Amino acid sequence: MTTLVRWDPLRDVASLQTELSRLMNGMLEGPGRATQAWVPTLDVWETDDSVVYAFDLPGIPQEAISVEVEDGALTVSATRERKHEVDTDRYHRFERRHGSFTRTVGLPQGVSESEIKASYVNGVLEITVPKPEQQKPKRIEISVDGVQPTIEGETK
Repeated sequence: MTTLVRWDPLRDVASLQTELSRLMNGMLEGPGRATQAWVPTLDVWETDDSVVYAFDLPGIPQEAISVEVEDGALTVSATRERKHEVDTDRYHRFERRHGSFTRTVGLPQGVSESEIKASYVNGVLEITVPKPEQQKPKRIEISVDGVQPTIEGETK
C-alpha cells in the first residue's frame, strides 16, 4: 500500500536550515563544545487567527528575558547564569549551556505590534502574534463619459 504525504516546502527548508546550522556549529566549536553559543529551540505554528512562537528557556527567570519588536522582526534575548561553580577536573559531563543569547525571527507583514502577547510558563516563552486583517477588495464604479452611474431603488 502506498502512503501519500503532503509536501510542505517550508517545513523542508526549516529542517534543512536546522541541520546546516548544527553542521556549521559542529565544525566551529571543536571537540569540547565549550565555545558554542547557546541558542534556544523554537517552535512556530499557526492558528486560524494568529502565529505562535514558543521558545524553550528552562532555568531562566522571567525578569531576565527581553522581548522586542522592531521593523517587522521579533527579538528574544536572555542570559542563563551558571548556578554552581565546580572545579573542571571534577566534571563528567558539561552539556547545559549558559550565557547570553539573542534570537531574531521575522513577523508577518502588517502585524499590529501593540496586540502581540507573551506568556512564560514552565520554562516556555510563548509569543502570540495576531494575524493582520486581510484587506478586502474595493469595488470601483466605472463612469461613462464622466457621469457616475446612479443607483435606483424603492423606499418603503
